[in-house]
Amino acid sequence: MSETRVPGADVKTAHQDLHSEQGALRGEHPGRSRNPLIKVADLAWLEFEKPDLDRAEVFARDFGFQTAARTERELWLRGTFAGSPCMVIRRGRTSRFIGPAFRAAERADLGRLARATGTAVGDADVPGGGRAVDLLDPSGFPVRVVHCGEELPALPEQRPLQLNFGTDHRRTNATQRPPREPSRIQRLGHVVLETRVFGRALDWYLDTLGMIVSDFLFLDGQRDRGPTMAFIRCDRGGTPADHHTLAMHLGPGTGYVHSAYQVTDLDSIAAGGEYLGERGYKRSWGIGRHIQGSQLFDYWRDPDHFMLEHFADGDLFSCDVEPGWAPMSTSGLAQWGPPATRDFLGAGPSPQRIRDVIEALRGDNEMDRARLLGLLKAANS
Repeated sequence: MSETRVPGADVKTAHQDLHSEQGALRGEHPGRSRNPLIKVADLAWLEFEKPDLDRAEVFARDFGFQTAARTERELWLRGTFAGSPCMVIRRGRTSRFIGPAFRAAERADLGRLARATGTAVGDADVPGGGRAVDLLDPSGFPVRVVHCGEELPALPEQRPLQLNFGTDHRRTNATQRPPREPSRIQRLGHVVLETRVFGRALDWYLDTLGMIVSDFLFLDGQRDRGPTMAFIRCDRGGTPADHHTLAMHLGPGTGYVHSAYQVTDLDSIAAGGEYLGERGYKRSWGIGRHIQGSQLFDYWRDPDHFMLEHFADGDLFSCDVEPGWAPMSTSGLAQWGPPATRDFLGAGPSPQRIRDVIEALRGDNEMDRARLLGLLKAANS
């Protein structure tokens, strides 16, 4: 196998069959910034508004969250891992996604970021206290970079099942009876966003937050115009990080697509899914295993129609793995599992979707007729 070498490091290329059949061509996007302002360590939490916090809390518990804090105006949700909460839901007039909060590696990063962007360091307003810098990305999403004070302690875990493989018998004189109960969320994994200004938004996250691309997707016959989706991870140097903490794709709208939450194993995903189904919640797509990131997945809709994912067994990459490149297609989303649904793809011709398409084609952005037709082709391929 061939290997690309740079001074001082051994760089693994996509051509080593590590995660993609293709690597970048000469002159294509490198997938990282040469001199980022800071390098965030992880996604901290996501911020939403909803009019009914009671209903939101019922779904949260059924999905597998635990309540970290609750007031008349705010609901903070957490997983079992120590650290920050996964999500904050604030009471609002409508249900909407506000934006993501990323965790700074060091508190000094907040000052550096504030000086470079002309902003200020303020209170994070999170259980346990902390400080934050508030920014706006090119898509218009509010983005917070936070450094938390006191961490939430770890909570009891769902134990992974002991599995027998061939002649490797780890379980004898015992049965497997996983209870049909909520999947116990461990942590927030990633968020996926749609944007009309994909290229500008991508460069902003790489230049401002120091994130790096794991995989690019491009439209059939349009690779020369650049990628239309990126799976982006945190750069922790030699310490492996999730294959993607943030994913973005070009589309006619601007908004939240889904967020993903790690659980213990496949049985936790399946038993938790049975529990959700029995309570009348709608599965969007699953169960299956992804290609980019390799996660086992199962997607659900909450009562406000937001999509959330249970996942387990995701890929971890260190900083020396270069971006892979692959064509964008629905069939390329999963190694196995049921076909992707129209609900998951957002392919329903809703009035809002039609308005998004008209506004995107008329506006000053990266959407045009060729891009739109390419996205429609990818959704049906």
